Amino acid sequence: MRLKSSDMFRNMFTQQEEFLNLLTEKRNHPEFPLDISKKESQTFLKTLSHECMHELFEANMHLKNSKMHRSTDLQGFDKEAYIEEIADVFHYLIGICIYSGIDIETVFDAFMKKGEKNFSRINSGY
Repeated sequence: MRLKSSDMFRNMFTQQEEFLNLLTEKRNHPEFPLDISKKESQTFLKTLSHECMHELFEANMHLKNSKMHRSTDLQGFDKEAYIEEIADVFHYLIGICIYSGIDIETVFDAFMKKGEKNFSRINSGY
């Protein structure tokens, strides 16, 4: 049975939190939430952010027809591999939230507030 969409994002956070607990237990990762005022915490978060960006770059590598200067159209697109890389991005991004002590409700509220700001900007001629 497929989850209701309202539960999907929450389950993503829950699964990632369980995975981070496993990393704490088995791989000596720090406990969370981190004290992000500390240098070592900021360094750890920056490393996770770089890993997240790396996964996004890996996803982009599957976009073979994205080169503006290419005149040929390459056939075939590995959508499954692309989606897997995007899923990796979400794993890291949600992990960054968890390590930073940012819960799902806070992410949702900030997302919606920023979305309203973006709409306002476009509608006002920004």
